[in-house]
Amino acid sequence: MAVNVRLMESTVVRLATETPRQSLWLSNMDLVQSSTHTPSDYIYNQPKGADKVDMAVLKDSLSKVLVPFFPLAGRLKQKMDEGDRGRRRLEIDCNAEGALFAVADSSSCIDDLGDFASTPEFGRELLPTVDYSGGISSYPLLLVQITYFKCGGVALCVRLDHHLADGLSALHFINTWSDIARGADIAIPPTIDRTLLRARDQPRTLLDHNHHIVYQSPSDHGTTGAETVVSVFTFTREQHDLGGRQ
Repeated sequence: MAVNVRLMESTVVRLATETPRQSLWLSNMDLVQSSTHTPSDYIYNQPKGADKVDMAVLKDSLSKVLVPFFPLAGRLKQKMDEGDRGRRRLEIDCNAEGALFAVADSSSCIDDLGDFASTPEFGRELLPTVDYSGGISSYPLLLVQITYFKCGGVALCVRLDHHLADGLSALHFINTWSDIARGADIAIPPTIDRTLLRARDQPRTLLDHNHHIVYQSPSDHGTTGAETVVSVFTFTREQHDLGGRQ
């Protein structure tokens, strides 16, 4: 369901301290991703007796968490790949240009969002807007929008370029940002070096590797005709905590 959102502020958050200025090599697995930003939504009711989410704390902690995660504050660029017949290859330019931080408010309530069913339309108004018209080096790789609802709830919505992180890595960033915002130390520093995934030079295969194994798909989804069904399962805090202890 659509909600009414009014953008109040849009700024660029810079890194709290100096970070390495370098180009970050991307693996072939990174390059198969399209130049799009993966969205994620974090929506919270206002706890009883709690103050409004402090925007200054979020900004300050974002500038700090971007230091260990400094590629997220960079931009994409193309570089001539000498090993691939002069073709251009995407890299991350770690130039510390920063991440977009937007603030909005809404005359709607969290209940107006409905049952939180995962659809392309859900929460679209709560997500920061990416302008791709200027080319790959023009837009931020990380964009954040915080929206305050009239009921006291808040939505923290993030767009992260898929070349930088998969779902697990993106969640690692969000959890680390949360830790810093609460004054905690970084639990697990990120691994920035992607050359661990680089092919061997010269490329070679293992001697006992069978190149002719045909993968058998467990099912052919293209011929079943079954429709995709979206379901929402609601858990209480007690149920969630119980599952974590098992």
